[in-house]
Amino acid sequence: MTTTARDTTHATGIEEFEDVPVPPDRRRGLWSVSAVWFGFPMVLTCAIFGGLIVYSLGFWTGMLAIATGGLCLMLYVGSLSVLAGRTGKNFALSAAETFGTRAAAVPSGFLATIVIGWFAFQTGMAGSILHGSLGWNERLTTLVAGLAFVAVTLLGIRALSVIGMIAAPFYVVLGLVAVFLAAGDSDASPTAYQGGGGALSFGAAVTLVIASFIDSGTMTADFTRWSRNGREGFLAAASAFPVSQVIALVIGGLIVALGGAADPATDGGDFLGLLIGHGGLLVPLAVVFVFVNLGSVCAHCLYNGAVGWSQLTRGRMRRLTLVLGALGVVLAVAGIWSYFEQWLNLLGVIVPPIGAVVILDQLVLPRFGLGSRGAVRAVRWPPFAGWLAGAVAALLTHAFAPWLSDAVVGFAIAALVVTLASVIDSRKDKEIPA
Repeated sequence: MTTTARDTTHATGIEEFEDVPVPPDRRRGLWSVSAVWFGFPMVLTCAIFGGLIVYSLGFWTGMLAIATGGLCLMLYVGSLSVLAGRTGKNFALSAAETFGTRAAAVPSGFLATIVIGWFAFQTGMAGSILHGSLGWNERLTTLVAGLAFVAVTLLGIRALSVIGMIAAPFYVVLGLVAVFLAAGDSDASPTAYQGGGGALSFGAAVTLVIASFIDSGTMTADFTRWSRNGREGFLAAASAFPVSQVIALVIGGLIVALGGAADPATDGGDFLGLLIGHGGLLVPLAVVFVFVNLGSVCAHCLYNGAVGWSQLTRGRMRRLTLVLGALGVVLAVAGIWSYFEQWLNLLGVIVPPIGAVVILDQLVLPRFGLGSRGAVRAVRWPPFAGWLAGAVAALLTHAFAPWLSDAVVGFAIAALVVTLASVIDSRKDKEIPA
């Protein structure tokens, strides 16, 4: 696919380059791209997950599971970001090189749809949280929040940088305030917390950390394609994994270990109720926090979905933002979002093999004369073989070996199978007479 005059038609600098690589002269600095990723995992959901992990495993084992999952995401998302920084291609364009120009619609459409589900889920959470904490009208709050999140996404990559720079420090400050309040009400040391109240195994906890951002993490190229090179793409992703995500998870774990969580078995390290319960200035700050915090993750998810579907349909990113955003808001206001969580998490189990085959196909195998090597085909079967094998292995692990990390198993099996399939495919090509 070649760059067209469309790249330079927007003198205002708001071109999003949906279906062509970002030109070198339009790339952004490390700080700007890092701000997009750094603020994304600083979300209340991570505090909930961090609390659930510590509630199940205890403080130190929980911290080890969080660190392990964060490092796995760093290697996974970082590798995909290296590719994005080198090429300037979004995920859909990169997937076309690995899976084939026509067949790439399958993984691209799959992921672009999942992230819209997460947009609806997080938008519904905003209304639910404020209804439960302050008694606000849930549907009206959800509607207002959803419209605001769509408006932010319409502003494009620049808005994601800005909201990231606001959301991250806001999370850290209020999270530390919550930890301070919980510590003031507790005489025990958080490091002495033994856990054992939840059902998560160590492997399941690692999977939870990975699955929390595996969808957008696989689509990281939509963000890190704006990097000036592969090195800066990796560093931008590393600002999120493990740095900001681990901070967000640890805060939730500390809340539980200090006894500050109202219902750690269900809500993990959700610290919003702790802030509101102390009243005063913390109440309006908590309200703003909900909109900014969930607004950041919603805008990122909607951006992923809009960029993905705009490339698949040859539409404009902002037009798709309106269409997909409207669909997500309707699902959130209707209350359907509450049925999404288990389904989305299950789908998240089969996502890591997608990124695994892209990494192997474009970053590792070409060093051995294998992989796509830039060849253009309509359909390439080795990546699909790797994805299928990894997904099946992950689902079987999820069902029958919950003490293991199904995300890691899926990644490993996908990498192995796509390598073997690429060797077979290469030999077949050599046997075909010229």
